[in-house]
Amino acid sequence: MIVVDTSVWSAALRRPKGRELPRAGQLLRELIVTGEHVVLLGVVYQELLSGIRHEAQFRRLARTLEPFPMVLATAADHLEAARVMNVSRANGVQAASMDALIAAMALERGALLLTSDKDYLHIAENVPLDVRYVPSSD
Repeated sequence: MIVVDTSVWSAALRRPKGRELPRAGQLLRELIVTGEHVVLLGVVYQELLSGIRHEAQFRRLARTLEPFPMVLATAADHLEAARVMNVSRANGVQAASMDALIAAMALERGALLLTSDKDYLHIAENVPLDVRYVPSSD
């Protein structure tokens, strides 16, 4: 299972004019085409749809994301997120609540986390998070 962070989804969903997709976006598209088990976290779904000004764009993006299996946070995920934050803080790393929850959801499922956010590399120094970091811009 591959948990994909908001940063990578954003890179894949961009429509650059006259340019190739960033490497992170290309990688996600390759994983989807080759049939990898890519999941969409509910919290990432919310982040992706937040801030879209036009209803038509909102509906189009929601339809684009619809085929992906959605994984919702459980009480155990929230408990693990608090632990991730506490362990990280104890080691001098400030983890944002949403990042801790995404990391916890990957941890709880033994999943790989695909991200373009370096903050997860710092979290992974303190918990056994399997992270693949791919820069969003080349």
